[in-house]
Amino acid sequence: MQPQIVSSPTTARPLPPVTTQQNPGAIFQTTSSRMLFEERVARYVGDILTIQIEENLSASNSSTSSANRDGSTKVGGSGNLPYFPDALSKFFDANVSMSSGNTFAGKGATNNSNTLRGILAVTVIEVLPNGNLIVGGEKQIAVNGYQNAWRFTGVVNPFDIKTGNVVSSTRVADARIEQVGQGAIADANSAGWLQRIFLSLSPY
Repeated sequence: MQPQIVSSPTTARPLPPVTTQQNPGAIFQTTSSRMLFEERVARYVGDILTIQIEENLSASNSSTSSANRDGSTKVGGSGNLPYFPDALSKFFDANVSMSSGNTFAGKGATNNSNTLRGILAVTVIEVLPNGNLIVGGEKQIAVNGYQNAWRFTGVVNPFDIKTGNVVSSTRVADARIEQVGQGAIADANSAGWLQRIFLSLSPY
């Protein structure tokens, strides 16, 4: 089973409003103020924000290397050696040649492309001191015994929230997007436990 990359909470309940001892009776409250003439966007813990998932990632890498080395050696000898008899000097009459060669060539390439499209509603988990929002959300769909789940967490800048309380996933920092499935379809796309054991033990 693949490890999960989304480990943070995916939902949070809104905090209870802080009551003050002195209530001036005005509409404006510092703890939960909502401007009358502005669009309601996610701002507090428990508010809902819509994430528009539009991820399109692609990567490619290629490498080529080569090496070549050649060498040769030749040694020649003559039988006319001084101070040696002719019969003995014939053993030193030889021509020796040696050559060596080494060639290496390597080439590799990899390509990866991922596309994710969808819409997911998330909840504000925490409001950071600088105003950024930590959000998280999960959606689960079960059809005929097959379960498909989407999980999302990240940090949203409130100024990136567009009209309709929507923010693009490309504008979310530390985004974690995960899609997992359980059921017959997911089991058919994974190797059996015995086959995984052989693959882990095989040296080839």
